[in-house]
Amino acid sequence: MQDHELRRRDILGECIAKGLLLAGVPMTSANLFALYQKAEQKASQPTPAEVLGPFYKKGAPNASRLRKPGDPGFPLKVVGKVWNTRGEKIPGTRVDIWHADHAGLYDVQGYRYRAQLDTGESSEYSVQTIMPGHYPDRPAQHIHYMITAPGHRTLVTQAYFATDPYFEGNPDKNHTKRGIVSNRELIRTVKLFEQGTPHAEIEFDIVLEKA
Repeated sequence: MQDHELRRRDILGECIAKGLLLAGVPMTSANLFALYQKAEQKASQPTPAEVLGPFYKKGAPNASRLRKPGDPGFPLKVVGKVWNTRGEKIPGTRVDIWHADHAGLYDVQGYRYRAQLDTGESSEYSVQTIMPGHYPDRPAQHIHYMITAPGHRTLVTQAYFATDPYFEGNPDKNHTKRGIVSNRELIRTVKLFEQGTPHAEIEFDIVLEKA
């Protein structure tokens, strides 16, 4: 009985830590373990790849605040962690991020809305920026990523927004329009915060494959 309860407490703690369950929510052992297994299976899958696109530029600064005072566009915070397919953190990961401005234009002369982040020992990253705009070739709002880490395969991918009008309120059904989004998993829930400076936030965790 003691071993059973200990295991249940461990699994419950993991589910709460991963944001799968709110503390104090009752759940049977069978349902709790099924939720945990589903999360573990998902975590073991590498993040889907996407196209690099023509606007990647080397040499971006290591800066977590890309939004400057007075910049047009709705403020956006992007947070995430980098793991491998075994659920282990990957220290020393480099995360390149770039996206269009509010009008859908990329800065190809300088480094506006471009960053090259070192996650350090925490394997976490955070960026303060703006919601990217739309443009005809890629009408869905998106953020480009290139992630490199020692002993792991380089990943090129993109993050999309479930609130984007392009998906017409139904990303599950409309993410395949024009072949713009290769995988539904890349479309993330958008949280809106009204206190302080109103802003949106997405969480984009990344899972890499070992080389």
